Amino acid sequence: MKKLLILFLSMAAISAYSQKDQKAIELLDQVSAKTKAYKSIRADFAYKMENAKAKISEEKQGTLLLSGDKYKMQASGQTVICDGKTIWTFMPETNEVQVNSLDNKDESMTPSKLLSNYNTNFKSKLLTDKNTDPGTVKIELVPNAVKNFTRAILAVDKAKLQVKSFMIFDKNGNIFTYTITRFQTDLPVGANDFTFDAKKFPGVEVIDMR
Repeated sequence: MKKLLILFLSMAAISAYSQKDQKAIELLDQVSAKTKAYKSIRADFAYKMENAKAKISEEKQGTLLLSGDKYKMQASGQTVICDGKTIWTFMPETNEVQVNSLDNKDESMTPSKLLSNYNTNFKSKLLTDKNTDPGTVKIELVPNAVKNFTRAILAVDKAKLQVKSFMIFDKNGNIFTYTITRFQTDLPVGANDFTFDAKKFPGVEVIDMR
């Protein structure tokens, strides 16, 4: 689950400024500006992991609720909650929760960058694909420095300026595909949505790793 979350957030944070494809940069800037204007975002997504060589194909569903630096992600039978400072990972199957401090130096774990911010660590270019929906634009992103993935393909709805899906290709031959199935904005949220209250889970084991 942690790996899935890191991949999801890091993909949402990546950008395209060093190898300058100006059209790709302009589109990403527009997506970023529009997304940052939302007070909250709820994204339901389908997740697929494939490795042809290892004959692996796994599919899951998940939900992400985001507001600034705060988020709640539910996937793979776990819930990860962050209030901007602390991260709780709740595993209902074992009725335990791990508590960690947010490492602000870890760009991939900065939720405010989800689907909005872009840095200078990636090359980008627009892709031409005759099989792509006419309203969708695909952008290939390749990291300048060594990363745990080799490239990614981001699909953007050109009219709505929203990310529709992204694919991550890692060094081990794994392909991770995230498809956003529902995207809602400016839903009412409160502080309680982004904290874990152990009192609501009788007998829960709290593992404080801070």
